[in-house]
Amino acid sequence: MAVSGKPGLWKALAQNKSGYVLESLDDQKVKMVANIATAKIAALNEITLFGLDEDIRLTEVLERMKNSANVPDAKADGKKLREFFREVAPDHDEEKVYASDMKKVVSWFQVLKDLPLFSEDEPGVAPVTDETAVEEKPAAEEPLKKTKTTGKEAGNEAPAKPKAKKAVAKKA
Repeated sequence: MAVSGKPGLWKALAQNKSGYVLESLDDQKVKMVANIATAKIAALNEITLFGLDEDIRLTEVLERMKNSANVPDAKADGKKLREFFREVAPDHDEEKVYASDMKKVVSWFQVLKDLPLFSEDEPGVAPVTDETAVEEKPAAEEPLKKTKTTGKEAGNEAPAKPKAKKAVAKKA
């Protein structure tokens, strides 16, 4: 997770009614409570970079960085970072993605690259292998059989109306 106003990345340990108990992913392992009413908290899989056509998911950029041989230092100059981002995020919007954003992404990558959670697959997404990449043909659909049902059989019976009582006015 990223927390606005706090440097680095955080791991959610627990959640309470007012926020999250977080632990820093750096060597210091600092713990804090982030109040959801005052802090902006974003999971890394929700963060995107501005793209020319559509936004680019941060997780995709980090995955490309993982496969790249020459990741620059987070303190590198803006030109070197821009060249690198043209490689790992070729369709990013160069007017909206600033050098500070690129430095932050590279520094996050430096923190995440050695952690086991970075190498885990996203929940619910199976990794693509040669065996799973085979195209599957959809099964032939059986024609639907039409049967005639009455309202009572289908449970669509209208409820019976209660009989109205006649109001009789008593004369005194």
